[in-house]
Amino acid sequence: MAIKSKTIFVCSQCGCQLPKWQGRCPDCGEWNSIVQEELQVSSAASTRRGPSVMMETQPLSSVTADEGQRLKTGIGEFDRVLGGGIVPGSVVLLCGDPGIGKSTILLQVCHHVCRQNKVLYVSGEESLRQIKLRANRLGINGDDLLLSAATDAATIVESIKALQPDLVVIDSIQTMNLQEISSSSGSVTQVRECTQQFIAAAKSSGVPVFLVGHVNKDGGIAGPKVLEHMVDTVLYFEGDRNLSYRILRAIKNRFGSTNEIGVFEMGSVGLSEVENPSKMLLEGRPEGVSGTCVVSLLEGTRPILAEVQALVAKSALNAPRRVTTGFDFNRTNLLLAVLEKRAGFRFGTLDAYINVAGGLRIDEPAADLAVAMALISNLLDKPLPTDAVAFGELGLTGEIRAVSQPQQRINEAYRLGLRTFILPKQNLNTVKQSEFPDAIFYPVTNLSQALNLFSKN
Repeated sequence: MAIKSKTIFVCSQCGCQLPKWQGRCPDCGEWNSIVQEELQVSSAASTRRGPSVMMETQPLSSVTADEGQRLKTGIGEFDRVLGGGIVPGSVVLLCGDPGIGKSTILLQVCHHVCRQNKVLYVSGEESLRQIKLRANRLGINGDDLLLSAATDAATIVESIKALQPDLVVIDSIQTMNLQEISSSSGSVTQVRECTQQFIAAAKSSGVPVFLVGHVNKDGGIAGPKVLEHMVDTVLYFEGDRNLSYRILRAIKNRFGSTNEIGVFEMGSVGLSEVENPSKMLLEGRPEGVSGTCVVSLLEGTRPILAEVQALVAKSALNAPRRVTTGFDFNRTNLLLAVLEKRAGFRFGTLDAYINVAGGLRIDEPAADLAVAMALISNLLDKPLPTDAVAFGELGLTGEIRAVSQPQQRINEAYRLGLRTFILPKQNLNTVKQSEFPDAIFYPVTNLSQALNLFSKN
């Protein structure tokens, strides 16, 4: 059977195949994402299909799915994000910026798992000596932790079948390759086909596989978009490398919630769990200063307190600057427009800066009221009460809408000594106020009522 080589053009973002190069991908619309690849095609004279084979079926009632079969990693924050542990036969993709701690956290997971199980750690980026140096720094050792420096996906799959480990780590998928494919490692075809090989091995043997993925300059996962659809779970490790705190977030999880986050602190001996993120995020919070407000967020089932800081200053530019860190830029513009139209505050000639302390990223609309209160506080130069917490969604007409789980949000703030709560009036009806005897509640239905709080201070 002769093998012919065929030139194709593939989009590095979505994996779309084209017969010729184009400046823009017709499927995903990305510019300058089309790359050339060589595809080997078999030119058999006949493509006869063999006799048809009936696929195997099984009644749903006879399929076993015991939650107790999950493999515990020994790291509570990691298990929380996964939904309670590692599901047998699952494929997890862990991504993050260079140097954020992907290899470190996985090596620590391997250390905990290999105490009672066999673990295979395959690195295509580092030599065994380099892995050993990191393990020595982290205080990791064990005879059941098997190391290998290989990049051939077919060889790794055969080794998995022979060794039968309980957990496999591939660091990273962009360094893996198949000899049958002529393109270089990291190309769209290599990443897709190698991932398919590892998924097939995981599903057939029941061995969970962790894949380390790179990110591009825009922060997205490098490789074809179909890579995220192929795996069972996609974890994103985020945080500022200049800060010691890291956040592990699930952006896809077939076996758990995508709202859970895990908080870690990077130290000299690796990553350690932060069991009380709220206390960590509020450390060093200034008192009696305008432009700061505490918000109670809900990440999955976990309430978290964060400090929102706002700074408003006279602009020297024709178009005032809007800078946000940890908060959505477009949402900031929307809140400024509502404050100007519904509350009469003029931000059109002022620069506005929003910052969420601690490196946390806020996506929940419940933070709208806290951001608005921080902006008004700095504009009027009137600080909010030191023990104040605000949460609520701000509508375009200036109304304050209710949010979910107010009881849990207040419980977390009350536990940390905060006693003043600014919340939507609709939420107050569902809060058991008797559990907070010395708390002060300010229910608000619109911006005007929220502004009355500044006249009381």
